[in-house]
Amino acid sequence: MMPKRETSLGKDPAQFRKICIPGDGRCLFRSVVHGACLRSGNSSPSESHQKELADDLRAKVADEFVKRRADTEWYLEGDFDRYVVHMRQPHIWGGEPELLMASHVLQMPITVYMKGKNSGSLKTIAEYGQEYGKHNPIRVLYHSYGHYDALRNPIGGAESKL
Repeated sequence: MMPKRETSLGKDPAQFRKICIPGDGRCLFRSVVHGACLRSGNSSPSESHQKELADDLRAKVADEFVKRRADTEWYLEGDFDRYVVHMRQPHIWGGEPELLMASHVLQMPITVYMKGKNSGSLKTIAEYGQEYGKHNPIRVLYHSYGHYDALRNPIGGAESKL
């Protein structure tokens, strides 16, 4: 039986499964750490452990911005130092810059998907950390209203070709 938090994204059993992530301002970080656990062959983290891992990843992402300041400052909106301080707060939403830094922190590729408006099928909208490999990336599902969920292959399923 499938856990309550996990849902199929279609009728085809070979499709990815969406793992519902709480919308508490940490959804990007929760989705990424959840995906990193699955990618590493570990079981899904409990919600409280996922929160701890997400907060830890957020802190490391902020540190990575500082470490890579010369390369990142130009594409962040507003004052760099203020941005980093702001991003360290647990209720602040993350986005593309944080996904890029998370790929560096974890040294794993991250692929972001979105459901097609008409077809409902998943479309790749961004890939980060390709320098760490392209096979079996951390997969997250972006919803246009600013929320992220984790994605996983079905049990026993092969890599899905989107």
